[in-house]
Amino acid sequence: MAATVFNPIQQHLLMMFAHDSSEEHLKEVKDVLVKHFARKVDERLNNLWDAGILDQKKLDELRTMHLHTDLAR
Repeated sequence: MAATVFNPIQQHLLMMFAHDSSEEHLKEVKDVLVKHFARKVDERLNNLWDAGILDQKKLDELRTMHLHTDLAR
């Protein structure tokens, strides 16, 4: 059986949860992470829009794609 190697973020989270494993704390951490990554996605999309890489035409194309199958090609 191969050993699992945790990256520094995973290690930190494991140490943090070793002290407080309550469901309330877990929900708070999940909420913070979701907000953080949502903000990062918004920033990236805004950058793509400002650079002209993403526009309404591209959004309309994406809306009609079946992303699970179309991106796998």
